Amino acid sequence: MNARAAGRAGVAATLVCLGAAQAEVTEEHAQRPYPVRAEPGETLRQALNATTPIAVDGQRFHGYTRWNVRWTFRWWREASGRCTITEVTTRLRTEVQLPELRSGTPAQQAVFDRYLRALSRHEEGHVQFGRDAAQAIDQGIAALPAAPDCATLERQANALGHRLLREHAEREKQYDRDTRHGASQGARLE
Repeated sequence: MNARAAGRAGVAATLVCLGAAQAEVTEEHAQRPYPVRAEPGETLRQALNATTPIAVDGQRFHGYTRWNVRWTFRWWREASGRCTITEVTTRLRTEVQLPELRSGTPAQQAVFDRYLRALSRHEEGHVQFGRDAAQAIDQGIAALPAAPDCATLERQANALGHRLLREHAEREKQYDRDTRHGASQGARLE
């Protein structure tokens, strides 16, 4: 049960050094649980729907993952004016929001535990789309060939990064359509 992810940004700087481009992806992950209290006689679906803070396009979800990719790069300008990427640093930030059952009957707890495992697995799929996007951007920019000038190289690197973000965000939307927001992976309640 998830919606989409987002990523943005590209920035450039100059560096005076030679050699093959170095690339690195760093990750920062955050968990944001929200409390759920299920009353006796209440279904888990009712309790979750009443307390979830997650609403996207008028639809309520029980889990949500946001990811954001940012990149920076450095280049070397040759005497001829040609420019080559020398270093890429890519940062991935993810935030996963899932329910935390604080009170409920033993039967509600058992249903919740099964549901949460499946929902968590689905959300981890969303995190993986962020990882894949960050890795593709990092490697893609590092592998760019030399450009006739640094302004051209900067435009090419940022255009590549933004194109890869869009492609991975589209794949992620398809993942939600294919899994029905995790329902086909077991993240469903009767």
